[in-house]
Amino acid sequence: MLAKPRPRDAEVEALGRAASLDALYGHLPAEKIVELSIREEFAGEVAAVSSFGADSAVLLDIIARVDRTLPVLFLDTGKHFEETLSYRDALVADFGLTDLRVLTPDEAALERLDPDGRLHQSDTDACCDIRKVEPLARGVAPFRAWFTGRKRFQASTRAALPVFESVGSRIRINPLARWTTSDQADYMRSHSLRENPLVAYGYLSIGCFPCTQPVKPGEDARSGRWTGQAKVECGIHLTGLDASLTDASL
Repeated sequence: MLAKPRPRDAEVEALGRAASLDALYGHLPAEKIVELSIREEFAGEVAAVSSFGADSAVLLDIIARVDRTLPVLFLDTGKHFEETLSYRDALVADFGLTDLRVLTPDEAALERLDPDGRLHQSDTDACCDIRKVEPLARGVAPFRAWFTGRKRFQASTRAALPVFESVGSRIRINPLARWTTSDQADYMRSHSLRENPLVAYGYLSIGCFPCTQPVKPGEDARSGRWTGQAKVECGIHLTGLDASLTDASL
């Protein structure tokens, strides 16, 4: 009987596989990347993570055209704009998605570390860890891979974003990594997709309401997140997620 790969071996294997997949498929159109990932490379073992934010409709539409039953994971932090929750429900109906999975923070952790719901005022990293990173680690645990809608143009921290990347022993797929703002707008328009109502008010990257502001002219799409702080990512796309997966022995 073969021994199961050790955690470090699995991480090295995922790193190599991500590089191989990126070389094979990274140049292909987003629609083809999604199709190959769902039907061949990760059949039955892939999900999508969606914030149902400013530009989430495109990836969800592409996915729905391939497989409407694909699990879609949504982080309900308890701090969302009402518009985000309404938009989520509208897109699920628009695309006929049948497996929306709402991930919520651990109640015991909230009671212990953020009992009054004001942790974001003193420690945004800790707040994101409780409300986003740990719940997402639980959510992606059953899968070998997941899709995100991240793009290189969104922020300088994403300028070198690959289409396929490893997160511990798993693979994260960014089919729209190479897209531009024009690509995004053209797809939305040509497919008559519903737009998040907050976009009309200048919210080009939408997170929790206490930490999200409209974007000023000339600034990148994520400049309205955690304004006035050095923080530019919530942690779910950084090593924090990998650490949470490891800590939970997933």
